[in-house]
Amino acid sequence: MMVLLFGVHLLLTLRLRMPQRKLWKALRLSVTEEEGDEGGMSPFAALATALAATLGTGNIIGVSMAVSVGGPGAVFWCWLTGVFGMATKYGESLLAVKYRKRNKKGGYVGGPMYVMEEALRSKFLAILFAAFAAFAAFGTGCSVQANAISSVMETAFHVKPAVTGLVVCSLAAVVILGGAKKITGVCEKLIPFMAVFYLGGSVALLYINRDYVVPAIRLIMTAAFTPRAAAGGFVGSTVLQAARQGIARGLFSDESGLGTAPMAAAGARAKNSVRQALVSMTGTFWDTVVFCAVTGIVIVSAMLHKPEVFTGISGGDLAEAAFGMMNGFGHVIFAVSLVIFAFATILGWSFYGECAVSYLFGEGSLKYYRLLYLAAVFAGAVTSMGVVWGFSDLLNGLMAVPNLICLLLLQKIIVKETDHYLWGGHLEERDGNLP
Repeated sequence: MMVLLFGVHLLLTLRLRMPQRKLWKALRLSVTEEEGDEGGMSPFAALATALAATLGTGNIIGVSMAVSVGGPGAVFWCWLTGVFGMATKYGESLLAVKYRKRNKKGGYVGGPMYVMEEALRSKFLAILFAAFAAFAAFGTGCSVQANAISSVMETAFHVKPAVTGLVVCSLAAVVILGGAKKITGVCEKLIPFMAVFYLGGSVALLYINRDYVVPAIRLIMTAAFTPRAAAGGFVGSTVLQAARQGIARGLFSDESGLGTAPMAAAGARAKNSVRQALVSMTGTFWDTVVFCAVTGIVIVSAMLHKPEVFTGISGGDLAEAAFGMMNGFGHVIFAVSLVIFAFATILGWSFYGECAVSYLFGEGSLKYYRLLYLAAVFAGAVTSMGVVWGFSDLLNGLMAVPNLICLLLLQKIIVKETDHYLWGGHLEERDGNLP
């Protein structure tokens, strides 16, 4: 999966002439309201929904584990994967907007399954992808996130898992039972708060370790290309270990190539497919290039500052130990950040699950799906998730396979649209063929 995903990232970056160069334009478009058609959600609401599902415990715990196993160099490889992954997120979102459809309420529905059915004429691949996505929603997006919340609440605040499960399930019900529009509306408000809260705490920690930030960045860059012996709290690592851990974390953190974010992108108002594709591309930028990188620098600078604090600590505990250096407030910021990130993921993935279930069984099935989803939230909070974690990782990988096949077979369409709208200077032009 690493070879396949990263290979597609590189291929599309080259074939599309590096759309990452238009990042500043993409960031401006993400907060620009599209005029005219009121059938869909705003570009920012679509981006926020995708970010809600993407930004999660992996941005904190996942990066911590990558540094623990692969050393500080893993942070560089994670960052680099996000840079190239922006092209894949751009390409899959472009196709989702181009081949989306109108629903009965006047809004838009879309995603890889609609692209596979319409452009590839492959109902089999479409059903396969939608089925994997629906099951993954109950695992990755739901039960394991609820389990992460209950674990944090029990460790940090001594709250029983059953109590946490009831509270999280109730809060999720208020949003999810309101349907897709309510989910996107809440995500649109929650994401900015999440970003400010976590990045604010990270900046405060970087200030505490300010004399070690530049050395940390230097170490991250050099360790990415040179093997290191164990020293100062860092494990020994080879270049291959650093690359593998960093690339793996980047690939599965930003979800570029998995086909999830395009389901949100398809619901946005857009003059043409390229405009929303650029907006969606910024999701990978925020998730990996910013959040994962900041987490990595926080951990490495803290380890350089006080290596004795990290003696005997490994895995996800590195991040908690780093935040613990803030004398009292750090553990609270760490715990609250994990809870908010996990809850946002529950909401974002519920939207993806609705898209998949609606495609498979029709909109009438959504009321049953929502009740099952909420039940899975409570179950995840009070039961062990060991097997579900492994099953969820497998489903994530399986989702990527039909989606990447679709991207490879339709890359000429992506190139043609990009050449016309992005490089041809027609980004303000409205595509009359869009529904």
